[in-house]
Amino acid sequence: MEFEGMLKRFLEFVKIDTQSDESSDSFPSTKKQLNLSNRLVDELKTIGLKDAFVNKWGYVFATLESNVNKKLPTIALISHVDTAPDVSGKDVKPKINKNYDGGDIILSDKDNVILKAEDNPYLSTKKGKTIITTSGDTLLGADDKAGIVEILGALEYLISHPDIARPRIRVLFTPDEEIGNGVNHVTKKEIDADYAYTVDGEKLGEIEDETFCADSAEIIITGINVHPGYAKGKLLNAVKIASDLINEFPKDALSPETTEKREGYIHPYSITGFAEQTTLKILLRDFEESGLRKQEKYLRTVVDKMSKKHPKASIKLNVTESYRNMKVILDEYPKVTELAIKAVENSGIKPERNIIRGGTDGARLSFMELPTPNIFTGGSNFHSKFEWIALEDMYKASEVLVNLMKLWAE
Repeated sequence: MEFEGMLKRFLEFVKIDTQSDESSDSFPSTKKQLNLSNRLVDELKTIGLKDAFVNKWGYVFATLESNVNKKLPTIALISHVDTAPDVSGKDVKPKINKNYDGGDIILSDKDNVILKAEDNPYLSTKKGKTIITTSGDTLLGADDKAGIVEILGALEYLISHPDIARPRIRVLFTPDEEIGNGVNHVTKKEIDADYAYTVDGEKLGEIEDETFCADSAEIIITGINVHPGYAKGKLLNAVKIASDLINEFPKDALSPETTEKREGYIHPYSITGFAEQTTLKILLRDFEESGLRKQEKYLRTVVDKMSKKHPKASIKLNVTESYRNMKVILDEYPKVTELAIKAVENSGIKPERNIIRGGTDGARLSFMELPTPNIFTGGSNFHSKFEWIALEDMYKASEVLVNLMKLWAE
């Protein structure tokens, strides 16, 4: 099965800077996301979805009607337009490595940035494929522009093959997914679907029906600022207290770099401020809500210890809920995941049911009574200048979506 124009679309889309911004109070958090959203409306209309539009919040909606005369569920296909704030998404220069030889890929000679096969064993399994990488300066943006391109490819294929039975399909492209706000301003009624799939996963064949439970913590440390020339016995440096607090975290456990599989973590990822006041932002992640409560209790223990150590400082901890494990909901609708697995099998791929050490729009949508597992895109090393994707795996992802629509039509 061939999907014309997929590579061309992908290369064009990743060059559009769509990074979201966690510090922004607007929605979408960056106006530049709309550059891609508006472009996608044109793309959808061009392939035949005449009702495509972008609303005031930056959500792109479109519909491909069913072509069968029986009542079927409506299925939504969802991807997000924004890229992660972690690494620059400006001036992306994708590099195409045809007939990959299985070895290291030099991303940048100038800066000696190398995608090493030894450090990326999955990459070595793609020998002979067309590998698309970064130029070593930015992320690639396959997360989730690959998902967008794969959905467009599947829609285009279904439209050009009217003999293939399909259900009514709703399309949704969201902003701000990478900062956890992707479905803040959309409702199930607007999506107008019975079930949904995000196309936002990684390795070929993966179907994900479980995410972390996630909370966000913020520790605000207020010290006493004094001119440094006259500060003896007076200055209470909030930056140093923050450093002291972080030093309390375990070095060999409870962090992203020391955990895997079903292990949770506490991840301090941002520290901002001055001697007067410093703010520390922390991600709490665990597959069980009880694990989050233990992490919150641990943080409060650390904060209490620092408060006693620095009694003149004010140290406040705030914890807010982000999302919960979607498996709680998806277990009530097993058919949704089972059909995705069958679609992978029908595409000649060995399916792998997996967990997400992270979250997707699907986690929150599932709790909005729209069961939404996640389907692979074929990408790897997301949020990194070492991000890469195999073009052939993108074709397969589109093929899986086509086969999935066939199964729903049956």
